[in-house]
Amino acid sequence: MARIAMKPIPTLTRPLPTVDLVTGEPCDAAHERSDTCAVPAAGVVAEAEMALVLADAYTRMFGDACVEDIRAAVDRYKARIGR
Repeated sequence: MARIAMKPIPTLTRPLPTVDLVTGEPCDAAHERSDTCAVPAAGVVAEAEMALVLADAYTRMFGDACVEDIRAAVDRYKARIGR
């Protein structure tokens, strides 16, 4: 099981005062709109990150020199735990 969290997508419904970086003059920030639901996109990102974390843990446990060495380490591990 894994738990993930994400921060809310920022939405700027009313422009905030800022400064134009080119002219140096005061102005209002641009109106920002966010997607109403970021869960589908977050699911894709979370799945990819989980794959990276699991691959890192796998290579830390079984080595990362080459595929043959990893397979041999996995076979030794399975024999040790009786599988």
